[in-house]
Amino acid sequence: MQMTPMIESFVYHFGEMGSRWGFNRTVGQIYALLVISEQPLCANEIGELLGISRGNVSMGLKELGSWQLVQVSHKPGERREFYHSRGSIWDMANRVFEERRKREMDPTLSLLRDIMMDEAANPEEAFAQKRIAEIHDLLENITEWTQSLQSLSPEKLNTLMKLGSGVGKVLEFTDKFLGKKDPAKEA
Repeated sequence: MQMTPMIESFVYHFGEMGSRWGFNRTVGQIYALLVISEQPLCANEIGELLGISRGNVSMGLKELGSWQLVQVSHKPGERREFYHSRGSIWDMANRVFEERRKREMDPTLSLLRDIMMDEAANPEEAFAQKRIAEIHDLLENITEWTQSLQSLSPEKLNTLMKLGSGVGKVLEFTDKFLGKKDPAKEA
């Protein structure tokens, strides 16, 4: 593989996006390289292409392995391990969503549940618990919704995404037809 300007642009941008998805820039760059590489790459090739140390490559591959985003393969007559991205782009998105849920949403929901179970000591705490319950319910609904989306096939999920704002328009029309008021517009 050769780092052309187009490939380099994608890899470096993916690294920046990776830092927003829950893993560091270098891990994002390694993953981007594996996603667009037609052939599996060994750690030395990854390091040379990205200009990073063998240790950084090793740590990055270990992190990607913990997210189940890379697969190791061997070539006949080679002692080195070769790496390639695991599954489809949809599989990658699902794994990232699932790992972020485990690392971010689950602990937050657990903390919120614990706080909601505590006895309020005063009116301020009672009010805070009410607001915390609203946050909890929202996050739990989002979590359940994303999990149901993750269970859809890529084809069905793609169809659902293409529906986009059309669903919102149907809901607005239904509300108008039934005479319901939009609480968002009244606020």
